[in-house]
Amino acid sequence: MPSENNLSFEEAMTKLERIVEKLEEGDVPLEEAISIYKEGMELSKLCHDKLKSVEEQLTQIITEDGSTESFSIDEED
Repeated sequence: MPSENNLSFEEAMTKLERIVEKLEEGDVPLEEAISIYKEGMELSKLCHDKLKSVEEQLTQIITEDGSTESFSIDEED
């Protein structure tokens, strides 16, 4: 199994979704729930970091004439 840092965005999201489902069921012992919650927070941060990295890579676009042009993505609150 790949380490947390080597997971793809999709793999991390799938694991995170499973964690959320498990916690929502509510029949997880407290100690296990805390451990699962911590893992979920790490996966959430990993996904956020991967998305941020992609956003940084896309801060420039190539126009039809081949030149680059900066743009920004406005985040909604």
